[in-house]
Parts: sequence; C-alpha cells; structure tokens
Amino acid sequence: MKYKIGMLLLVAAMAMVQGEVGAQTVKFSKYFTGGTLRLDCSREGNAEGDTVWVSRWLDRSADWHGSRTVLIDPFDNGDYRVEMRDAKSGKVLYSKGYSNLFREYKGTAKGKKVKARFEETLLLPMPKRKVNIALQRRDEHMKLVDQTVVPFDPGERELDFNYHIGVRTDLELHGDPQDKVDVVIVAQGYDSDSDPQLRVDYYRMKEILFGQKPFKNHRNDFNVYGVKADVDAEFGTFGIDRYLMTFSLWKLHDALGTTPCDYIIIMVNSDTYGGGAIYNFYAVTSMHRLAEYVLPHEFGHSFGGLADEYVDEDLAYGNLHINDYEPLEPNITNLKAFDRKWKSMLPAEVKIPTPENQDVPRSECGPLGVYEGAGYANEGVYRPAMRCMMRDYAPFCPVCAKRLEEVFSLYLK
Repeated sequence: MKYKIGMLLLVAAMAMVQGEVGAQTVKFSKYFTGGTLRLDCSREGNAEGDTVWVSRWLDRSADWHGSRTVLIDPFDNGDYRVEMRDAKSGKVLYSKGYSNLFREYKGTAKGKKVKARFEETLLLPMPKRKVNIALQRRDEHMKLVDQTVVPFDPGERELDFNYHIGVRTDLELHGDPQDKVDVVIVAQGYDSDSDPQLRVDYYRMKEILFGQKPFKNHRNDFNVYGVKADVDAEFGTFGIDRYLMTFSLWKLHDALGTTPCDYIIIMVNSDTYGGGAIYNFYAVTSMHRLAEYVLPHEFGHSFGGLADEYVDEDLAYGNLHINDYEPLEPNITNLKAFDRKWKSMLPAEVKIPTPENQDVPRSECGPLGVYEGAGYANEGVYRPAMRCMMRDYAPFCPVCAKRLEEVFSLYLK
C-alpha cells in the first residue's frame, strides 16, 4: 500500500512539473532558427570567489537536437544556470541548470587558496535575433543571480565552426533526436574504431544503461550513439583514487562534433574501479566488473541531479551540505526546508528522523523515511531509504525514481 501511495504521488508530481513547463509561452519557431549555438566558457577562482566568461563562440553546424517545446528548466538544481533572454523584451527564451567540478574544488585544501580554471560547454538553440545570455551562479543564500551577462547578435558576431572529429557509430536509434533522449557513449583508450573490444564494450555499456529501472522502462525513448575519442579522463581527481573525471570539456565537445547530444557517458578502457559525474555535463565509468552498478549511479548524478547518499567524511568536501540552506539535490535533506523534498510522500506515522533497519536486503530499498547519514556526512544530512542506487548500488529508491521520471517528461513532450 505504501508503494501504491508513492506511485500516485509520483503521477501527481509529474503532472505538476509538466503543468509548470507547459505554462511557458516560448514558441520555438518564433525565436529560434533550428540550429545550435555552442558556448565554451571559462570559470576561474577559489573558495573566495570566481569569475566566468565566454572564451569561444561556435556554430555547432547542426540542428537543435533538444526539445522544441520544453525550453525553460523547471528544476531549481545545479550550482549554475544559463538563461537566454530576448534583448528587446527581456523575456526568458531558454534556460538550463548545471554544475561544475569547481564546486568540489573550492572545498579542497588547495581550492581554499589557489585559483584554478575550469571549462564549461553550453549548447543553446540558435536565436533569430539579438539576445542577452546570462551566466548565473548561486549567491550566499543559494539563490540564482546573474554573474555575467553577454549580448549576442546572430547577424553580427562571427562564429567559429565546429565539425565532427570523432567517428560516430549509431548504436541504437528509436526516432527523431528532437523527440528522444540522445546519449553519446564516448570511448577512451581503444586502438581504433575497428577495435573488436570497442564493439563489445559499446554493447555492454548500452545494455548497462538500460539495465536498471526507470531507464529500463524508457528504452524506446532513447537514441544511443558512440564516438571514440581521447578526452583526458583520469583517475585521482582531487586526490581520490577512484574518482575518474575529465577537465577537458571543450575537447570532449570537439570530439562529439554534430552528434545529437543530451547526455554524455564516457567509458574508459580500464579494469580499475572508478567513475564520476557532473550534473548536465557527463558521467564516467571504467570497464571494471562493477560498471553495471557504477554507470547507473553516476548517470543518476548527471541525468537527474541526484546527490550521493553514502557517508565518506574523509573527503575534503565532506561537509558540502552542512549549512543553513536546504541542499539543491532532491534526494537528500538537512531538514532546513524538508517540506520541499519528499515529506509529502511519507506515510503519516513515519518518525522524522527515522530509525534505521539494517535488515533491509541489498536488493531492496526498504520503507521510505528520513534516515541520517547521506551527502558524505554521518550526521545532519538525511536520505529517503535505507538502501538506494545513490548509496550502495541497490535499486533507485522512489524519491530518486520520481526525479528521473520528471526529467524524462521534459525530453519526451
């Protein structure tokens, strides 16, 4: 009965999100050409502050592969957001939230003092007329504010052109990119495009992607492509042996060229355990035997903006969510504003915080509650279930599944 109630709440929440998105009045054909504008941005700073600017303006030489009906991001997630506004009226025409490795860097010992530069690549629908592009960040109250606003006139600014560099392989196609979730698997560490192991690993990674619910239920809503490229993914990010990431966002997108791209999975030809992800940028996994679990966990970060639910207080940024503001991620809470999280999904009799039940099998999530220990912290941060893909590679719990389904609804309208 509890799960039936949870599913009813999921349907209601989906309708609410779709209603909010549907309420926007941006007509794609009125404001956009159908092409794609690529911005390569630089973000530089440390814990004391940062600046961001556009380093390269590129014409991606491709059709806009994102949704043409859902143009405004309804989620208050991500450390940053890009907004495109009509220059004349100020109307918001497009927006999307995202994160960056800089958030973690500034929590490290080095990041507290030493400035470092991080790349960002933003894909936007090409406007027909003058617009202002706002690069936003969170202020001290976690509200999005303009950090940099740059004008763009498609009739005057000269754009660089970006062509396909990596060899594209169509792995599984189910329809027009505009109506599907387009995922590119970027293969690093293979000898050639004809490498027999590459074909085997492409197939393995594709099947892993669809091996877990809710992705399993949406297989026909995806297009999956492969591109072989060296994108500088390395183990040891921020001194964590298993943290496998790349800082080369521009190089990554150069390799993708014109390949339809909503989400990126980087698979590294290594049998060392590791992975990582950044919200609305990419997910990474090695080809270790546990990739069947690492990929859905990391894709939960990049696709759904989900937080880690495990505890690891040895991390330099382990106190990331210990502050006066509710975490942005939908699947953890510090109880500062729990009404905005999964409180409405809980049965009335559930205690907050909820006593733990260590007898929950690894293959189950257990009952919904508010369990202490999440977001790297042992105390003060709470998760929705005893077990979850975002904690210990169990199935996605109902709260995480709810957010993933909400994201699907944006791409499939």
